[in-house]
Amino acid sequence: MAAPMFRRLYPGRWSGTPGSSGRFPLGLRQSHSGAQGLLAAQKARGLFKEFFPETGTKTELPELFDPRSAGHSPQTIYCGFDPTSDSLHVGHLLALQGLFHFQRAGHNVIALVGGATARLGDPSGRTKEREMLAAEQVRANASALRRGLHTLDANHQQHFADGRAWGSFTVLDNSAWYQKHHLVDFLAAAGGHFRMGTLLSRLSVQARLRSPEGMSLAEFFYQVLQAYDFYYLFQHYGCRVQLGGSDQLGNIVSGYEFIHKQTGEDVFGITVPLITSTAGAKLGKSAGNAVWLDREKTSPFELYQFFVRQQDDSVERYLKLFTFLPLAEIDHIMQLHSKEPEKRGPQKRLAAEVTKLVHGQEGLNSAKRCTQALYHSSIDALEVMSDQELKELFKEASFSELVLDPGTSVLDTCRKANAIPDGPRGYRMITEGGVSINHRQVTNPESVLVVGQHILKNGLSLLKIGRRNFYIIKWLQL
Repeated sequence: MAAPMFRRLYPGRWSGTPGSSGRFPLGLRQSHSGAQGLLAAQKARGLFKEFFPETGTKTELPELFDPRSAGHSPQTIYCGFDPTSDSLHVGHLLALQGLFHFQRAGHNVIALVGGATARLGDPSGRTKEREMLAAEQVRANASALRRGLHTLDANHQQHFADGRAWGSFTVLDNSAWYQKHHLVDFLAAAGGHFRMGTLLSRLSVQARLRSPEGMSLAEFFYQVLQAYDFYYLFQHYGCRVQLGGSDQLGNIVSGYEFIHKQTGEDVFGITVPLITSTAGAKLGKSAGNAVWLDREKTSPFELYQFFVRQQDDSVERYLKLFTFLPLAEIDHIMQLHSKEPEKRGPQKRLAAEVTKLVHGQEGLNSAKRCTQALYHSSIDALEVMSDQELKELFKEASFSELVLDPGTSVLDTCRKANAIPDGPRGYRMITEGGVSINHRQVTNPESVLVVGQHILKNGLSLLKIGRRNFYIIKWLQL
C-alpha cells in the first residue's frame, strides 16, 4: 500500500462546483463534488481545516461518509477535552460543533474527558509546562466537564432538532481504562510500537525542546497516551475518526501510526481552526482570556455580549462556525446587515444561537433581560430579574438585605447600603443628581420610598451612585 499522504487544504480549495476540475482535492472530488457532501459542507463553512491521511489508504476518508459507498454505515468520531479547569470555554466550541454536525448527519460521536491525560498536560501549542494539578482536582474538574458536556448535548437535542434521525452522543473518561493498567505492563504492551525519532520530530516537541524550559518526560509521554486513547476507542467503539484543534495534528498522527502498526487498519484525523482574540492570542484558560461555558464562571449575559461585540469583519465567519444556520440564511442575514449595519443583526443572531446552545432558552431569555436592564434602562426587565441574574449582571455590586421600615427615605436607603458617605457630602451627592434608583434619578434625599417605583415588584432596588457604582438591595418583610 502506498504511504498515506497529508496535505493542508487551504481556503478556497473546495469552492468549486461539480465538474470544475482541479478545485476539489483529488480524494474528495470523486465522492463529494456535490454541495451535500458532509465533509465538503463543513469545509465550505470553514469548520474543517485539515485532514490526515488525505490519500494512500485502502478506504479514503470521504468514502466513510458517502451514503453511496458500498457497505455504508454510521461512523464513530471522537474528540478529547482535558479537564485542566472545571468548565469548557468558547475555545472548545468549534470541536463540539464538529461533533454535533457529524451527529446531525446520523453518525455517532464521543466526547472524551481526559481524566487521566490531564495529569500530564498536553504540550501542544504551549511555550512552557502546565502547572501540575492534584489528582483530586483533576477528578473534580473531570466530573464538572462531564456534566457540562451532557448539558450541551441536551440543549442541542432540545433546541436544534431538524427532524432527521441523529446519531448518539456519548461522554467517556479515559481514566476508566488507564486505572486498569500498571505502568510497566502498559509500556511493555504499547511502548514498542512508538519510535523515538518519530516522536521527537513532532513540531510541538521540537518547539519545546528548543525552549529555555525544555520538556518534561510527562509532557513528552502525552502523545503516547492520546494515541492509545484513539486505539482504545477504535477497538471498543469502532471509532475511526479523531477531531481536534489544529494544534492537535501531531498527536492525531501518532494515533494513526500506532493503530496502523497494531491492526493494519486506517483511521483518520480532522482538525478545526483555533479561535483567537483580536490580538491573535488563542482563547483559553492558559492565555487568561477564556469565555467560559459554565454559568458560575461566565454568565449567559456575558457570553451573549461576547458574541454581540464581534466586529463586522468576523461575524459572518463566526455565524458559519458557531451556528447550524444554513449558508443561504447566513447570506441573507449579511445582505440585510449591509443595508442596516447599525442594527447589528448578524451579531445578535450569532449571540442568540450560541447562548441557546450553551445555556438553553431560559439562559438566552436571561441574557436578553440583562441586556435590556443594563443597556436600555428597562424597568420591566429589572422587575422580572432574579437575584441570581442581578448578581451576574452587576458582579462588582454590593448586595444588601434590608428591612423596609415605615417612612424609609432615599437618604436612609443610601446610608444603610453604605453607598454614600455620612454627613453633608453624601446629602449633596443626592441633591446634585448623582444618585438613581431603578434607573430613575432621585434628587430629594427626604423622599419616602414608594413600592412600585423605588422598590420593584420582585422586592429589589437597583441603586446607582455616579456612573458605575451599583448597589443591589433586597427588601425583606414587604
